[in-house]
Amino acid sequence: MQNGIHFISGMPRAGSTLLASVLRQNPRFHARMTSGVGSLVNASLGQMSAGSEISVFFDEARRKAVLEGLFDGYYRGIHEEKLVFDTNRIWCSKMPTIAELFPKAKVVACVRHAPWVIDSLERLVRANKFEPSGIFKFDPVGTVYSRAEAVQGGLGMVGFAWNALKEAFYGEHSDRLMLLTYETLTANPKKAMAALYDFIGETAFEHDFDDVASDEEVFDARLGTPGLHRVGKKIEARERRTILPPDLFRRYESDSFWRDATQNPNKVRVV
Repeated sequence: MQNGIHFISGMPRAGSTLLASVLRQNPRFHARMTSGVGSLVNASLGQMSAGSEISVFFDEARRKAVLEGLFDGYYRGIHEEKLVFDTNRIWCSKMPTIAELFPKAKVVACVRHAPWVIDSLERLVRANKFEPSGIFKFDPVGTVYSRAEAVQGGLGMVGFAWNALKEAFYGEHSDRLMLLTYETLTANPKKAMAALYDFIGETAFEHDFDDVASDEEVFDARLGTPGLHRVGKKIEARERRTILPPDLFRRYESDSFWRDATQNPNKVRVV
């Protein structure tokens, strides 16, 4: 990656698409919503593993070269000119891989107080009342409780991201990790971006936080969840009441481990 690469990861509904919209205002940067590289990496690792009949053709050096080639090919025509930010929730679970492939790469994990992540997903489901979501395998049956349990499972949209985040947060490569809270990004975007630029060692850029609108209509339509990656024109913090039942909201309140400094033994930067 000629001009370098960093990664955006973390929890869903926590600002990763918004962050990418802000970053790409900088002409030196390339940043978009979730890319296909993460899926390609997982698929390639599976094919090169002992579980595949072709694994005998791969040693450690060749596996590394193949993965480097995936990034190079995917971003061909882009990385020659710009610093790339690749977005995917799996990156927090791939910290050793990132460290080996890209020794200078950093990972910015977007996080949000856990019950509000569930609340945000539930709002999307209710907003698209005539279209079942691919998040729940297009199954129209269910309640707010079953939907919360589905996304919170170990391989669910929220549960996997939360587990991966903890793996990175407490792991041996936590020094290359920064947590950016949705609360700071929306209430004080200038502070959030200043911290990010400092973290990745890049020269500051004057962003326009009043004009960040973006949408991924085709992608979201295929998932049956219009609005999933929609970003409004202006960054602003909006107070609202939760639509979750009180007991369900309380169930996830203690999951936001990054809010407790005593649970941060590696001194990971939390903004």
